[in-house]
Amino acid sequence: MRIYIIRRILQMFPLLLGISMMSFFVLNLSPGDFLAQIEMNPDISATLIAQMRADFGLDQPVWVQYFYWLRELLRLNFGESFAYRIPVEQLIGFRIMNTFRLSLAATVLTWVVAIPVGIHAAINRYSLRDNVLTFFTFFGISVPNFFFGLILLFLIARYGLLGLPVGGMTSWYHEELSFMARMWDYIRHLIPPTIVLATAGMAGLMRQMRGQMMDAMSQDYIRTARSKGLNDRVVIYKHALRNAINPLITIFGFSISALLSGAAITEVVFSYPGLGNMLLTAVRQKDLYVAMAGLMMGSVLLILGNLLADILLAVTDPRIRYN
Repeated sequence: MRIYIIRRILQMFPLLLGISMMSFFVLNLSPGDFLAQIEMNPDISATLIAQMRADFGLDQPVWVQYFYWLRELLRLNFGESFAYRIPVEQLIGFRIMNTFRLSLAATVLTWVVAIPVGIHAAINRYSLRDNVLTFFTFFGISVPNFFFGLILLFLIARYGLLGLPVGGMTSWYHEELSFMARMWDYIRHLIPPTIVLATAGMAGLMRQMRGQMMDAMSQDYIRTARSKGLNDRVVIYKHALRNAINPLITIFGFSISALLSGAAITEVVFSYPGLGNMLLTAVRQKDLYVAMAGLMMGSVLLILGNLLADILLAVTDPRIRYN
């Protein structure tokens, strides 16, 4: 297993190189660059535009820009944002933790709710409770996050739902509060986007858990375990769940990559100062180095998430060994 992990880590580097090359050239496929909109301003001279293009290195061919960016990346320098004129790592440093907190809270809520609910629905399949849960899961899958977010915002603004705030990350008087009150202020602002972000993932995960449990509980070894007089709780959680959980572990690996970029639309709806919203803006404006930083961080998390999922599969399923 140790050799397998080392081999996978070494494979990361050529894979990330290929991802970076493809991402960089795809971002440059659309016509124009960051200065294209500024060029339409008649108050800015063509000389100044040309000087800015040279300062940004945008007057060079794309492959030259890529190797310049790659050289700086190997020095752990993500470059400078065209829009903000500050280092990229400084720009994303504050927002990355905001998005990580939001995505982590949504991920924990999704898994803590979806797994037991999916198991419960599978045990009571085709009952009234199962039908009600199935209805809500289809609702969660069908309704777009932004629309559900707008509905929740309306309920909060119109009816003061649970006294929750309508947006932002803190209240305007946040700095005047005591330490515990500031923590509660953070949590209050985190609750609405967390609920919205967790809804779709919770619904899909619950359906996956229900389907896998129903398939596992129809197997011969489950009937054999029950015929031996084993307690239902042992049969469900020790035998059926251990075999049903494998596909969800794979899903968990993929979900790690969304920790930094999966909350973009929700952040826009709730005016949450996170990384996803900023990355969307960077891609639209062709703020190249900011967009590349976001893409590369997401790629690293995706690769590490898949590696973690493979390791967990080997831990939970004794039939799986990596030789």
